[in-house]
Amino acid sequence: MLLLIPLIPFLGFLVNASIGRRWSKGVSGGVATGAMAGAFVVAAMSVWQLWHLEPVGGVRAIEQTVFNWLQSDTLHIPLAFRLDPLSSLMVLVVTGIGTLIHLYSTAYMHEETSPEYARYFSYLNLFASFMLVLVLGASFPVMFIGWEGVGLCSYLLIGFYFVKPSAADAGKKAFIVNRVGDFGFILGMLLIFSMFGTLDFQGVANAVSVLPAEETWGLVSIATLLLFVGATGKSAQIPLYVWLPDAMEGPTPVSALIHAATMVTAGVYMIGRNAVLFSHAPETMGVIAIVGCVTALVAGTIGLVQNDIKRVLAYSTVSQLGYMFLAMGVGAFAGGIFHLYTHAFFKALLFLGSGAVIHALHGEQDLRKMGGLRRELPITYWTFLIGTLAIAGVPLLSGFFSKDEILWKTFESGHTVLYALAVLTAFLTATYMFRLLYMCFFGESRANSHAGDSHSHNSHSHNGKGHLHDAPAAMAIALVVLAGGSVLAGYVGVPRVLKGENRIESYLEPSFVAQTGHREGVPAVTVDGVPVTVPPLLENAEPEHAASPMELPLMGLSVLVAFAGIGLATLFFNRRPELADAMAARFSGVHKLLLNKYYVDELYDAVIVQPIKRVSSGVLWRGVDAGLIDGSVNAVGLIVRGWSAVLRRVQTGSVRAYAMSLFVGVVVIVGYYLRVWMR
Repeated sequence: MLLLIPLIPFLGFLVNASIGRRWSKGVSGGVATGAMAGAFVVAAMSVWQLWHLEPVGGVRAIEQTVFNWLQSDTLHIPLAFRLDPLSSLMVLVVTGIGTLIHLYSTAYMHEETSPEYARYFSYLNLFASFMLVLVLGASFPVMFIGWEGVGLCSYLLIGFYFVKPSAADAGKKAFIVNRVGDFGFILGMLLIFSMFGTLDFQGVANAVSVLPAEETWGLVSIATLLLFVGATGKSAQIPLYVWLPDAMEGPTPVSALIHAATMVTAGVYMIGRNAVLFSHAPETMGVIAIVGCVTALVAGTIGLVQNDIKRVLAYSTVSQLGYMFLAMGVGAFAGGIFHLYTHAFFKALLFLGSGAVIHALHGEQDLRKMGGLRRELPITYWTFLIGTLAIAGVPLLSGFFSKDEILWKTFESGHTVLYALAVLTAFLTATYMFRLLYMCFFGESRANSHAGDSHSHNSHSHNGKGHLHDAPAAMAIALVVLAGGSVLAGYVGVPRVLKGENRIESYLEPSFVAQTGHREGVPAVTVDGVPVTVPPLLENAEPEHAASPMELPLMGLSVLVAFAGIGLATLFFNRRPELADAMAARFSGVHKLLLNKYYVDELYDAVIVQPIKRVSSGVLWRGVDAGLIDGSVNAVGLIVRGWSAVLRRVQTGSVRAYAMSLFVGVVVIVGYYLRVWMR
């Protein structure tokens, strides 16, 4: 059944891509949404089966080999899928959240023509299908199919409105930036195969588990660092995060799918899937923790001043992904995946809520032209408020449990500086998210008499707030369900200090250690040619979690920080907004720096893009292409042309000229022989 999970959405893509344009919008949207719902049902049935399996060596797993894909000497790569606790959580997130986004899209994209409507849903199904291949793949090459596939779909969906130059450019930017990261990923795969002779995840984990952790930079550290380069591209971390904010050019449900359930989670998942490998490279783990923490902080500061509602959420995603990588870097793999899981709910909710606002305002995305919407859009407002509270880390909501787990694990691991920066980032998160909430839903309406811009698919005129409408039924259902998830999803990870069991940590832990057992295509573990037995896991073992007197006070500190951020946003953007304007004027240099995103795009353009263009134009085009290649070809033509001009004078077609040449030839020959005879 594992093959069916990605196959059903892929069939939905084929149907809509081939004949969907001939159907009504209801049929096209129904096929796509039904395909995702079908994949969710199959995924749920598979996970249910997984839960009821007897553990083998402490591990529950379901595997399916579809066919033998690649075979060359020692390289044996079957097209194999594997469902274990980690991938089971991911398939439920992708199919469950993906189904709600598809349902939401049926109403949000209704203004499109039937061919464009079908094209949109075909891309959306393909996106989900590739992501499911990525998370179910049992080896690096199978994962890489999905890895590249989601990159392709991001290009197609971000640039969906390809007639608009900014959308086309954003799609190309996402594609090119990810090619940089994927090059590192490929090099990492090649190095891993050269070291261990396998690319199977289980085989690599078993092989590396019998080796000691590297004390300095070695081959394992270099390989994992190359893999992390790929992760920085897919999951938008420094230095390859610049594509994600521009991805807002795509339709809003696409943003929700990318940010919540598919592409940007791929890098975090990849590290979790290879936790044993990364655990043996502490140098790389330190780099991951630092990059994640700095990314979270930098993105949080940028989010403070952005005025596009979707860009605020985009930088929020970059920041939250930084939290996940921080968790991975300090070895809290379960904590990072836990936050990925809760983030899927509230980030999908926030993006879809912003889409409902944009839909109501007929395309307006500028927060400065909103305000007072909570009265006209009550469903959108209340669900958006729940998502905002969750991401801010307010107690009893999902984001509180997962974010606090990361903060505690960071402190417990001894990274006090990173912990302090992470707490500061939590303060910024609460501040900029409630800034967004107040500017959008509170105060007086600042909407123009004709709202709408080119960012939206339905840029119709809007004549005053009397025409505002809340989310249609399909959109409202998705918002309400996601709001429920944003409240309840965190209760699978209640920490033990709060008398909980942290079930998600216990459930995921077996996926982060070497596993016993052997199957076809996975080489036996050897050291210097001698087979080695991997120690079995203890069945039903729970991860150690020693009680600490510091955990509860630090949890209280994170709560105070969250409420401090909310209080600051309330003062500056709700009670006395003139203070925010005065602060921006007083620190105009800092404000301009943040508003222009630290000029990173401009820096990349000056240091990378423009030099490449100059070399391409001045050297490669004029020098190599036009000068050398075209010059060589043209020189051959000129030589042939010159010789042909000479030959044309011989072959004139004139009888008198031929007779004269014959006469001259006879005279020359006769003269030659007479001269010889006279001698």
